[in-house]
Amino acid sequence: MDPQSQTTSLQRLQNVEKRIVRVLELAGGVMEEMANPSGPRNELVNSHCSEFMQSVKDIQMTLRDEIKSACEYRPFEKCDYVSRISNEICCKKLEYVLAQLDEMKQTIEEYGDAA
Repeated sequence: MDPQSQTTSLQRLQNVEKRIVRVLELAGGVMEEMANPSGPRNELVNSHCSEFMQSVKDIQMTLRDEIKSACEYRPFEKCDYVSRISNEICCKKLEYVLAQLDEMKQTIEEYGDAA
C-alpha cells in the first residue's frame, strides 16, 4: 500500500468509528424513548431503528472492504529480488557455456593442428 491509500484507509476506519458511536447513540435514544413514561413515539423509534439498521449495514460493508484490502496487501510485491537472482543465475550459466565452447574450440584447433 502506498502512503496515500494507507491514509485513506485510516480515514475510512476513523469514519467507521464515528458511525459506531452514532449507532450507539441511536440505540440509547430508542432505549430512552422506550422508557418514556408517556410511552414511546413510534415515528421516532422507527426512524432511529431504520437509521440504526442502515448504519450497521454500512459499517459491515466498510469493514469487509477494509479487511479484503488488508488481505490483498503484499509488501514485497514490487520486490525484484527473485528476478535479479534469476538473471544472475542465467548469467553464470551463460559464462559456463561460453567457457565450455571455448574449450571445445581449443580442442578442435588442437586436433586440426595435429593432423
